[in-house]
Amino acid sequence: MDERQLRILRELGELGSVTAVADALLVTPSAVSQQLRLLQRAVPVPLTERSGRRLALTPAGQALADAAIEVEAALARARQTVEEFVAEPSGTVSLAAFHSAGLVFFPALLRALADPGAPRLSLADEDVAQERFPKLTRDYDLVLAHRFDHAPPWPRTVATTALLHEPLDIALPAGHPLTAKTRLTPQDVATEPWVTVHEGFPVLALVEAIATAAGHRPEIRHRVNEFTVVAEIVAAGGGIALLPRWTTRHHADVVLRPLSGVRARRHIDALYRPERAARRAVRTVLAELRRAAEQIKR
Repeated sequence: MDERQLRILRELGELGSVTAVADALLVTPSAVSQQLRLLQRAVPVPLTERSGRRLALTPAGQALADAAIEVEAALARARQTVEEFVAEPSGTVSLAAFHSAGLVFFPALLRALADPGAPRLSLADEDVAQERFPKLTRDYDLVLAHRFDHAPPWPRTVATTALLHEPLDIALPAGHPLTAKTRLTPQDVATEPWVTVHEGFPVLALVEAIATAAGHRPEIRHRVNEFTVVAEIVAAGGGIALLPRWTTRHHADVVLRPLSGVRARRHIDALYRPERAARRAVRTVLAELRRAAEQIKR
């Protein structure tokens, strides 16, 4: 049994005919009769009986109709609770981000949403391979994810708000001879030792593409996923690396140079399940993410 069937039974008890119920509910008499039959199948005792020209409720039918009033009231309260939750401007919004996105977006959001009436943030770091980001939308309202240009698009199971299309630059230690150039090619960096990510993460594919373009096998000396640690290794002379232009904190002893010959860019997007964006608080955080992205690019 469902809410619609119970309401039809309740209306039948008050109006006394299928036609009258159909008129009241703006449906056809056959639709009313079908729902009554479905309801009767779910109950082991008769719910209706003929009383002259009227279709009356049996004692069991009347008891169920009375219970239907409580059911409708409970459902109305539940709908009201959901509507209030959806409209609540200061509800908690959970947000996960990979490390370099969290570095720049988390502080910006916390400052922008510091007022008492703003959404409350619940922040978490999740640095995973690209294909795992959409799955995180089961656990978080919003997920900041990165996808490189050569990678497949996000699945249709998640909604997407584009935030940044960020270049990755060659990171060099200050004083390195290549810092004299304003732009580097794969041939320039072919023989340099690399600091790059672990297997399964997309930056590695870019390093391999650079090596292929130069016709030289890359020398991978260190494997570190955290870009702030990578920057420290580069500064200490441990090798060169690819670092994001906008979402890596400036390091005084690291120089970034753009790369020619290989397209090294990544999309930074907010992923979420469409129903999550029905909440006013989630939409507010999305709007602040877009504003923060505009500031980050400057």
